[in-house]
Amino acid sequence: MLDRDSLFALLRRRPDVEAPNLVAVDAADRLILDEAATALSDAPAGSVAVIGDHYGALTLGAAVTHDSTGIRVFQDPLTGEQALARNAEAAGLTLCYRQCALGQDLLEGVRVVLLQLPRSLSELAEIAEAIARHADPGVVVFAGGRNKHISTGMNEVLHRSFASVRATLGRQKSRVLIASGPVASARSSFPVTEHIDELGLDVVSYGAAFAGSTLDIGTRYLLDFLPRVDPAAETAVDLGCGTGILAVSLARLRPGISVIATDQSAAAVASASATARANGVADRVSTLRDDVMSTLPTGSCDVVLCNPPFHVGAAVHTGVALKMFAEAGRVLRSGGEMWTVYNSHLGYRGRLQRLVGCTDVVGRNAKFTVTRSIA
Repeated sequence: MLDRDSLFALLRRRPDVEAPNLVAVDAADRLILDEAATALSDAPAGSVAVIGDHYGALTLGAAVTHDSTGIRVFQDPLTGEQALARNAEAAGLTLCYRQCALGQDLLEGVRVVLLQLPRSLSELAEIAEAIARHADPGVVVFAGGRNKHISTGMNEVLHRSFASVRATLGRQKSRVLIASGPVASARSSFPVTEHIDELGLDVVSYGAAFAGSTLDIGTRYLLDFLPRVDPAAETAVDLGCGTGILAVSLARLRPGISVIATDQSAAAVASASATARANGVADRVSTLRDDVMSTLPTGSCDVVLCNPPFHVGAAVHTGVALKMFAEAGRVLRSGGEMWTVYNSHLGYRGRLQRLVGCTDVVGRNAKFTVTRSIA
């Protein structure tokens, strides 16, 4: 049987971006497991849930250190699920856990929750509400993260759903918040629906969706160029769709087009689907949870819209964007077009030219650049 250090040496990030400055296990993972050690040892089989495990350190660490079985896991990013599955197979631990959606199946009867703190307060609020509503009344939550990403706002969010919230001593620039005494609210605060007057659009968002129910400024700039999308296009993909604003806006602008809104985030896909329904285009906007269009056929679409991230987790890194560009080059038919908005300092034009096709700058403002690439 592996010990924890041997297990951690095996863990990899794949299929997520791997690079020398990106790790599969961090100090917060180790501290969460150490702070929760007694609770994990005492927890009956099937009473442990793990939320937000990046690549499997929490789930598999609990399994090898405390013989925990029947662990229930929720990970918003699909790449997290896939990395956990690969790491579990490599360690011979595939039977120690099962994946669940955020809700009753994940949390009913759970006494211990291990949580990697999300950076978004709305995502934390949705998670805290779900735990308070569905878990055992004696549940204890061990929520950890890097000090630079933990704010007093997180304590306040947890206090809305738990009577007691305290912080542990820090270690290696990490800290754990321990919450207990769940106080279930009468109803969930999510999803949130907001009307964006300038677009005449209702935006629906779950907690982990990028930008929530607001209009991201990069997306706002790209919207100005949608009237220039090929009028003969029949199929389009909103790549990294978030709440689906681009997908829904294109569908409303072009009644003859079908759009796939795709994202690796479960919250984003649920949000985009709800946004499409709220704006009467659900018949032409479908959703797909996928790792950068990996399941779409080669040469299968006419248009790709993309507002790529420039972070991998908390690290500034262009790896995800480059993966998006490469897949767009594969999925677009010959002559198809990709419309991309990005922070101008990133200088993506040359990479789009190489990975997609002939690329022209069609717009630039004080912060963003919009390009059109022809496959």
